[in-house]
Amino acid sequence: MNLLLKFNLIFLVVFVAGVAGTGKISYDLLQSNAKQEVLNHARLTMEKAMAVRAYTNDQIRPLLETQMKYTFLPQTVPAYSATEVLATLAKSFPDYTYKEATLNPTNPRDRAVDWEADIVNRFRTQADQKEFIGERESGTGRALYIARPIRITNAACLTCHSTVEAAPRTVIEKYGPANGFGWHLNEVIGAQVVSVPMSVPLARAEQTFKIFMTSLVGIFLAIGIVLNVMLYLLVIRPVTALSKVANRVSLGEPDVPEFATNGRDEIGTLAKSFTRMRRSLDQAIKMIDT
Repeated sequence: MNLLLKFNLIFLVVFVAGVAGTGKISYDLLQSNAKQEVLNHARLTMEKAMAVRAYTNDQIRPLLETQMKYTFLPQTVPAYSATEVLATLAKSFPDYTYKEATLNPTNPRDRAVDWEADIVNRFRTQADQKEFIGERESGTGRALYIARPIRITNAACLTCHSTVEAAPRTVIEKYGPANGFGWHLNEVIGAQVVSVPMSVPLARAEQTFKIFMTSLVGIFLAIGIVLNVMLYLLVIRPVTALSKVANRVSLGEPDVPEFATNGRDEIGTLAKSFTRMRRSLDQAIKMIDT
């Protein structure tokens, strides 16, 4: 096995190990960054909903208290406002969804479906859990969701949600007596759920990974070619030429020309040493002959 083949076998092993290790690390990092990007989008959407709720409760609700005595206005309910605003946003970004999923809602559109009910029940059984993050399959692909519990912390909410008899007449006229009652103070009655698609960030991460790995392989191949050329020109060719001269000298050929080199590297030093050895050998032979 010649030196160039040995070098390429070693380089191939290093190349495969390097590409595999780099690929694994970069893929995991890109996937992690993509999920973090999705999570940041979900948190931003959740904070938007919280801001709308606070604005409605602090500024809109007080302005409409008089009208509420005659007609129930759902626009004064923070959950309704947040849902409406995020639904408007969803017209431009249909894969981004927000829902105040409730087990026993006043508005039927807020009723929790199976997987949302599981989240609500988890918050009900784990009172110290403030947030839950998970993934699920949606109609448009994989989606990440973030959920926070809806807990009754304000006793004023029970005015409309404790019993049918205690509820304002306007609420009964708007939604009927069948839903949204029986709530208790400090009870988790639902969950705010924001769902954000993962397809776009993950696809972007996949594309970036392919470009990176293609570039990495190309760089490795280019380095391999350059190293092969350098190894051949600087080592293989002069060593091969020196080996041929040494072989002829060992066979006793008298007219073998000296190996000419001006290099000051290890190959040049070896060639000069061989030339001195050959001259010493020639002198020794002449001395024997005389």
